[in-house]
Amino acid sequence: MPANFKVSNADRVVDPTTGITKVEVVRFYGLVAPLMMEHLKSRPVSFVRAPQGIKGQLFFQKHLDEGQMAGVRQLDPALWPAHPELIEVANPLGLLSAAQMNVIELHTWNAVKTLIGKPDRMTFDLDPGEGVGWPMVLQATELMRVVLDELGLPSFCKTSGGKGLHVVVPLKRQYDWDTVKDFSQAIVRHMARTVPQMFVAKSGPSNRVGRIFIDYLRNGFGATTVCAWSVRARPGMGVSVPVEWAEVPTLASGAQWTLRNIHARLDRGNDPWAGYAKAAISPGAAMKRLGFEPAKLRAR
Repeated sequence: MPANFKVSNADRVVDPTTGITKVEVVRFYGLVAPLMMEHLKSRPVSFVRAPQGIKGQLFFQKHLDEGQMAGVRQLDPALWPAHPELIEVANPLGLLSAAQMNVIELHTWNAVKTLIGKPDRMTFDLDPGEGVGWPMVLQATELMRVVLDELGLPSFCKTSGGKGLHVVVPLKRQYDWDTVKDFSQAIVRHMARTVPQMFVAKSGPSNRVGRIFIDYLRNGFGATTVCAWSVRARPGMGVSVPVEWAEVPTLASGAQWTLRNIHARLDRGNDPWAGYAKAAISPGAAMKRLGFEPAKLRAR
């Protein structure tokens, strides 16, 4: 953290369950900035702010006034016409400025600003319903990987910092948002049909009691998912951390790493996702294997 960087209300308690203070959050983001910027680079970002701590009202913020946070800049208005300018964290100072403004969570789009109309990844958020134990979450995540492997899609896993796990598929920027979202929904529906005792394709708490909803809605235009290395605005303040597939069976929870114990993980950094950048694939062949046909082709 720069020596001249000032933190107001530094001793304010952000999480009463742990006693974590605002200055600890700022220092955390200063610590993980070199790792987190790889995941933030060029992506529109949304913030979850907690001015009164995580027990108070949370604010989800997609737009800012110009210059409100040093290191956070507005993007070209043409990226989303008729909406206020989207924002990006341009450099590590932006992370510190955001934390100083009581930002706890950072969520990113599935596309970068240079080609906003074509996502470069699919995200699957495994969200366990009431009564689902952690062993079932692990089993479900492994099954998700098996299905993606069978479709020929590379996949990477990270903890959510909350209840579940996230599975991410890097894509070549070939298809539009609707096509990618529809394809991700088709994958989830296939899994729900194949293993209905474990998966459900409909959102809503009542639909997933005892089962896991694989949230494909993260793949729509404007939707976001918590960024790797973001802390969560939840008791304990878990952190979303990239993991290797071989590690998944050993995970104790989606919040295994927290703001307080993240130091034990920093030496691994982004190494578990070392092959991510070169793994992007065109999903066309996978679509055919699943029997999915993009709407544009169906309309012809």
